[in-house]
Amino acid sequence: MEIEQVKCECCGLREDCTQDYITSVKSNFEGVWLCGLCSEAVRDEMNKGKKKRDVEEAMGAHMSFCRKIRANPAVRVADGMRQMLRRRSDLSSPGVQAGSSKRFGRSSSASQVGDESSMSLY
Repeated sequence: MEIEQVKCECCGLREDCTQDYITSVKSNFEGVWLCGLCSEAVRDEMNKGKKKRDVEEAMGAHMSFCRKIRANPAVRVADGMRQMLRRRSDLSSPGVQAGSSKRFGRSSSASQVGDESSMSLY
């Protein structure tokens, strides 16, 4: 089973998925990859209101919503923080050797996010 990284056409989220799963999702959304959250939002759009929308209309409405959200400065700051933390996490991972049982865990306190002591090993 080969894992491939795929990017959501709506929100830009990247996920690691099997080719079978990617093909399955794309077949439901006219060849477009959508993450789980966006695919649910599109399904909701399809069932919204008295008149049912087709997949193309629902995806258009949701993609428009995502573009508006990404234009919001607060969302851009949050995305930047997410990318920074992801890079920091990627830099930490070579320290964990393959086969080692030690892994980083989440902190129980959000106030210590940037503090090295907030990471616990188990």
